[in-house]
Amino acid sequence: MDPNAAPADKPEILYLSRGDVASVGGDRSDLYVRALDEALQQHALGRTVQPLKPYLRTQGKAGHIADRIIAMPAHVGDPGMSGLKWIGSKHDNPARTGRERASAVIVLNDPATNYPVAIMEGGLISAWRTAAVTALAARHLARPGFTDVALVGCGLIGSTQIAALLQQFGGIGTVHLYDTRAEAAEALAARLTAEHPNLGVVVADSAEAAVRAGDVVVPCTVTDSPYIEADWLKPGSFLANVSIMDVHKDVFLAADKVVVDDWEQSNREKKVINQLVLEGRFSREALHAELGEILAGTRPGREDDAERIVLNPMGMAVEDIACAAEVYRRAVAAGAGTRLDLY
Repeated sequence: MDPNAAPADKPEILYLSRGDVASVGGDRSDLYVRALDEALQQHALGRTVQPLKPYLRTQGKAGHIADRIIAMPAHVGDPGMSGLKWIGSKHDNPARTGRERASAVIVLNDPATNYPVAIMEGGLISAWRTAAVTALAARHLARPGFTDVALVGCGLIGSTQIAALLQQFGGIGTVHLYDTRAEAAEALAARLTAEHPNLGVVVADSAEAAVRAGDVVVPCTVTDSPYIEADWLKPGSFLANVSIMDVHKDVFLAADKVVVDDWEQSNREKKVINQLVLEGRFSREALHAELGEILAGTRPGREDDAERIVLNPMGMAVEDIACAAEVYRRAVAAGAGTRLDLY
């Protein structure tokens, strides 16, 4: 150590609980939509760093597809922020433990030193950034003036999707809900009716009935078996394939446009797009665009009211770190959270 060097500040980490995140706007869509618009454009321009995310599956191939822990590192901005989301999921948590299916923490690192500067609850951020991607994409990919939204899967992720769409689009008239657990759909329907008295809420008797009614269709399930068929989607519909495994292969092949958040992330892990690529029936050339290209204006979004458009959002660390960095900046400005000594 240089004896003439000025003493360094004592390193601290800012800890943000879920309540702290919510207190600075992390429980609404606006923060996330703004952060993601910029981050996805930067990603499309090659100005982010994002290694492929590894999946930790303790039960291997014998386990449920939704049972895993994922490490999601990224760097966003200049100088920006680096960080990691560590997110675990067990498909039966709600029924078995009464807890949410997914849980997460996010660690942020100052790229000037690579020291950690914040650790925060990541479940709320993860749910809202996922919903904000759908809302942001809908601006460019949904038919203008759409009125009907179909949601399949009425848990935390699904309910957040509906909340974000209602916050970002004032013309939604009816929400069509379906869940294999009827009580989940009924509970969300009751909440939406209480919060939005002028909103039409329909609990469908099947996934097909809900999907066929939707101008915007959002599956949010833990299924490992595709069930949505191409002819369920009406002309002009936009499908945000949030839970990835819900759609049959013919949905991608019949779509007028297929959009992803990131091609490399989508073309792996034997998901449906990857299966089609391995079969020689889909390719990077057949892809219409990455979402960031559309946001940046280098590729068109919807060009015809009758187009059926599919968004396949695998979920990117770039999205989480960009949103978490904005939460951190707001928390510092507001004096929120708890300061922890690193040493």
